[in-house]
Amino acid sequence: MCFALFGLVLTGCPDAKTEGLDPNTLPESQRADYAIFAQRCSKCHSLSRPLNAGITDDAYWAMYVARMRRQPSSGISESDEIAVLRFLHYYSSEQKSAAEQKNKVVVDTLAEGGAP
Repeated sequence: MCFALFGLVLTGCPDAKTEGLDPNTLPESQRADYAIFAQRCSKCHSLSRPLNAGITDDAYWAMYVARMRRQPSSGISESDEIAVLRFLHYYSSEQKSAAEQKNKVVVDTLAEGGAP
């Protein structure tokens, strides 16, 4: 643990914050990809940064993760990049669906004459 913290100081990464998702809330099929995402992406920034980015475009995520992979301190391999992108696709799709559902409830409520 101390070695990892020492490594972060040497690489110039900010504090590695690991707040993120409870893996138990994810489908079993997403847990391994999330573990790689959490391990790699929290090395240099908080997990809330990508989780709250609001990005739903897979092409944008691909560019973003490729850029992060080129950072010497990221430790993101080509296979890690694939896993991270799979997780981000899943998570972004879920967030987009939730937002659409919330908007539908608001629209339906307003259509019925209620307050949102």
